[in-house]
Amino acid sequence: MPQALPWRRAPRVIVRGLWDGRTWLALVHLVAGSVIGTLGGIVIGVLFAMGAAGFVTLVLPAIALAAILLVSAALTIVQRARHTAYLGMEWPEDQSAPVTFTPRSLLGVVRAAKTWRQFAYHVIAGVYGFFAGLIALTAWTIAPAMIASPILGIRSGLGLRHFVLFLGGVVLLLAAPWITRGLSELDALFARQLLVGTTRAQQLELRVTDLTESRHSTVDAADAERRRIERNLHDGAQQRLTSLAMNLGIARATLTDLPEEAKRALAEAHEESKQVLTDLRDLVRGLHPAVLEDRGLDAALSAVAARSPIPVRLKVDMDRRVARDVEAVAYFVVSEALTNTARHAGAEHAAVEVTLTGDVLRLKVIDDGRGGADAENGTGLKGLSDRVRSVDGTFKLTSPLGGPTTIEAELPCAS
Repeated sequence: MPQALPWRRAPRVIVRGLWDGRTWLALVHLVAGSVIGTLGGIVIGVLFAMGAAGFVTLVLPAIALAAILLVSAALTIVQRARHTAYLGMEWPEDQSAPVTFTPRSLLGVVRAAKTWRQFAYHVIAGVYGFFAGLIALTAWTIAPAMIASPILGIRSGLGLRHFVLFLGGVVLLLAAPWITRGLSELDALFARQLLVGTTRAQQLELRVTDLTESRHSTVDAADAERRRIERNLHDGAQQRLTSLAMNLGIARATLTDLPEEAKRALAEAHEESKQVLTDLRDLVRGLHPAVLEDRGLDAALSAVAARSPIPVRLKVDMDRRVARDVEAVAYFVVSEALTNTARHAGAEHAAVEVTLTGDVLRLKVIDDGRGGADAENGTGLKGLSDRVRSVDGTFKLTSPLGGPTTIEAELPCAS
């Protein structure tokens, strides 16, 4: 069956509003709001008048203000419960600090924007709640009376006015559900804007703060784990491999009467052990170099530049050390950039500049290679960008075909 057009469905929707459960929940919501809002408004008004009348004493206004805030807090709980029970509204968790009976905490309550937003709702509800409930009840009570006017006019004689009242009553009865729901939605709109403990913007700000702290904790934990692995490898496997290589070297030098095949196998084992030891040292140095921990970024980068297979001009201008995670990111960015330069760029020279200006550590790595580097082609540049972003830094790659390639990074290091 083809779906009915919206304008053809309109009469059915309008009539259905008479027995729709949402209509009657909205009506009860408005009636309850009328009672709560009116009583709350009266109490607040009386307390305000008391405080204003005794303003010269200073004590009475302070007592009145405290009482108003307590009444406002109680009304907030009641009004939220009303909106939840009848309209199904959900309230975001209030992430404000708990209130304690200390001068600082109470002063914080007075200064808090949410306190006065909620108070504003109760002032509005004292007027709007009364009239909204009155309008809704009037629509529902007058409409049946108007519809019944022809019956009441039978004895005195039916006239045009009876039929006009009848038609008006039918229209008002059909409109009553939508008047009721409209007034209820307007009340809910006020509540969403004013009764919340934490606004949407504040929730997002708190979420960003939590995520930032969580990310920093993750970065710190990962850095600590790298240092632990580095220590274990350095104190364990690296020492054993060094001992093995030395023993094989001694055996190679002293056991000269072995068969030729045995000498060759011993020589291969010795060379292989030295190569494994070299690889392990490179791995340990890449995890978290001890010189970075002990002597700082300048010394660590000097060691990286000295090991580079191409000449590197290094300039480090720092008047103090920065946070360990920032130092680690800066070290790995420069180290990986120089490794990429040596492996992929075909460069003859490279230059590294590290400058600490205020609370920003700036890195620049330049090479005279062929250029054309792309952060998405698997050369490790994407990893560099991710490392920089892990500490809220910015990463920029400039690499036209023909060179030069420039990597720039800015790492915030405010304490």
